[in-house]
Amino acid sequence: MESKTDGGPASLTSEELAAIEDEEVLNKMLDNATDFEERRMIRAALRDLLKKKRDKREEERGSRQQDLRQQGLSKGGTTGGGVSVGRASMNQQPSINKPTGQPSPSASTPFNRTSGSKASPTAASAQKCPPATAPNAKNVKQMLLDWCRAKTEPYEGVDIQNFSSSWKDGIAFCALVHRFFPDAFEYSILNPNKPRDNFQLAFSTAERLAGCPPLLDADDLVRMKEPDWKCVYTYIQEFYRCLVEKGLVKTKKRL
Repeated sequence: MESKTDGGPASLTSEELAAIEDEEVLNKMLDNATDFEERRMIRAALRDLLKKKRDKREEERGSRQQDLRQQGLSKGGTTGGGVSVGRASMNQQPSINKPTGQPSPSASTPFNRTSGSKASPTAASAQKCPPATAPNAKNVKQMLLDWCRAKTEPYEGVDIQNFSSSWKDGIAFCALVHRFFPDAFEYSILNPNKPRDNFQLAFSTAERLAGCPPLLDADDLVRMKEPDWKCVYTYIQEFYRCLVEKGLVKTKKRL
């Protein structure tokens, strides 16, 4: 199997691809594949693998919840609220919320790290997002958008069409980071209805593993109806640059 994988997916059948249980291996195969049919088969295998992990995790949680309920009944009482956690689907509302200890979006106020005072989202965006005025900025922007779309293509719940609304729930950020650091967190349990948690997870992981500075603030993004595209574009540029420096992305052009 290893010799076939090293030589490319051309000689692999869909059954052999389905037997691969390592996301990183499938991601590398997808990066190297050039034939449309090969890419389609690898993407399907990757989607199936992520689904298997979600289903397995849900089954394990259901078993734990049943054990907790039985323990509560045996003690003549009930378990404490918030003990059980539920899986959040990319396409449906979660039935049980996972406790995170994070405040609700309405309870947070954006904070200006420079002055130490509270600031409006508009003011924060103006301070953090430099204008993109390079002569070839439009071409670079489209190249970077295409790169983001290609890297997140296998991920459920991600459809990158721009640098604004496509990123508002934080799932796209998590998918992009997870593509390069698949062992950093479990993508399948992410909840699109908890954007602050998703932003914080993506930014902290990118900073810890890629050395990407946290140019964006989760609270600012949550309070905006849609993220400022210049802010997102600037952050993705920086993340891309950090990946290039670490040798995780090979390119002849510097975005």
